[in-house]
Amino acid sequence: MELYKVNNDMSYFDSPYVGRNVFLKMPAEDAPLPLYEKIRHRLPKPIWQGHETALAAYDYAWQIAFGNLRKADPVSRFVSNYIDTAFNGFLFMWDSSFIVMFGKYASRIFNFQKTLDNLYSHQHRDGFICREICEYEIGEHFTRHDPSATGPNIMAWSEWESFCQTGDLDRLAKVFDPLLGYHLWLKDNHTWRDGSYWSTGWGCGMDNQPRLEPQYHFIFSHGHMIWADTCIQQVLSAKILVEMAKLLGREEDDGIRALKEEIKTLTDVINEKLWCEEDAYYYDLYRSGKWNYVKSIGAYWALIADIIPEDRLSAFVAHLDNEKEFKRPCRVPSLSADHPDYREGGDYWRGSVWAPTNYMILKGLEKNGYEALAHDIACNCLDNVVKTFEKTGTLWENYAPESANRGERAKDAFVGWSGLFPISVMFEYVFGIRPYAREKKIVWHIHLTEEHGVRDYPLGDVTLDLLCHARASEDEEPTVTVKADAPITLEIHWGDRVKTLSVSP
Repeated sequence: MELYKVNNDMSYFDSPYVGRNVFLKMPAEDAPLPLYEKIRHRLPKPIWQGHETALAAYDYAWQIAFGNLRKADPVSRFVSNYIDTAFNGFLFMWDSSFIVMFGKYASRIFNFQKTLDNLYSHQHRDGFICREICEYEIGEHFTRHDPSATGPNIMAWSEWESFCQTGDLDRLAKVFDPLLGYHLWLKDNHTWRDGSYWSTGWGCGMDNQPRLEPQYHFIFSHGHMIWADTCIQQVLSAKILVEMAKLLGREEDDGIRALKEEIKTLTDVINEKLWCEEDAYYYDLYRSGKWNYVKSIGAYWALIADIIPEDRLSAFVAHLDNEKEFKRPCRVPSLSADHPDYREGGDYWRGSVWAPTNYMILKGLEKNGYEALAHDIACNCLDNVVKTFEKTGTLWENYAPESANRGERAKDAFVGWSGLFPISVMFEYVFGIRPYAREKKIVWHIHLTEEHGVRDYPLGDVTLDLLCHARASEDEEPTVTVKADAPITLEIHWGDRVKTLSVSP
């Protein structure tokens, strides 16, 4: 495979934010890697009465994850020990951003979030970061102006999710400038005249979805199309960077002022040009000005980006509960089942169920108050993953939408982002435990009636034991036992009721 080296040619306009990127001159980490057998007792320990196979899948996910740890190689200009994408010898921007979203639960043992350091350490002078970085020598998979060279831009979201768990403000300060520089590079280089964004099948991460007109190559070409998911991800990135700036005292930065304006103008473009009122859906827009009418799961980034007008929200969410579209036996397929290219076995992004996009949907439903639907989807997808694990003994890159099976094209032992299912999805949406480390607070949405909880749960620098005892029905007030080694607030939700407790050591 040909690798492209970073050069110093005259085509660069230097970004002031790259000048403040501390990862560019960081020496390579030389710490030993932890071994699963020696650290497994330090991991959070889920409790779930009658669900031993789910707990076995949880243990398996961590075993494979710790087996995929790699040391920083100064030859390849990596600066931090990291978890390998487990795909092809390259570190992927898209995959890594999701992998660390379950790694946050083991950050006291190994700081999975530092995997992204190796992308920041390869940032170009103008802000560009390649989406695939070679792990064994200096080089990148794409030149920076290849249409498929970068994306999706979700690293700011990944860092924010980690911050909610750890409360590590020092890390936000380090990553803020490279993230802002990268966002502004995309704004300068991947937009059309109206400020909307383009991508490609590879660049959007959903390789073979049938989104482009037939004369364009679905992997390599942008097709002169406005890409809905890419536009929405840019709004999400901009909103998170603005929130980071507030915490860091950087609100008056010129780049942040530009992002505040972009949030408004780009949201207007998305809602005016990409929304089909008849279908209640966001579609990509062809060069001709017509929608492509492909119900891609990528439209649901709109939930977490919080851009949907209130009068459109319920109709948009309803597609997720429609058995002819996204409510298939295994939820949620990456392509609506009413599309002619939908495949019952998945065929990668033509219907397969994927951990990253399901996790994105769950986060978006949470943000918009659809707690019951999020729990229902989470239980369904975890149940199918666990059934497949019971049959095959492993976790897969993706899953079939019509039965509890691996996807037609899927790598095994994929941890990899599939670790999200038995770890983050189980903790956050099946159990309903949500962390707010900076506020020293846990919000617990309790739906299950079986005994469940987590021992040695990390919340910033606090360690918790959380246990909900078995109860006769979902309407019965939960009885919880909570231990903490420092004061926290616990907010319990069940049915339509809320109870707040102060927990002390």
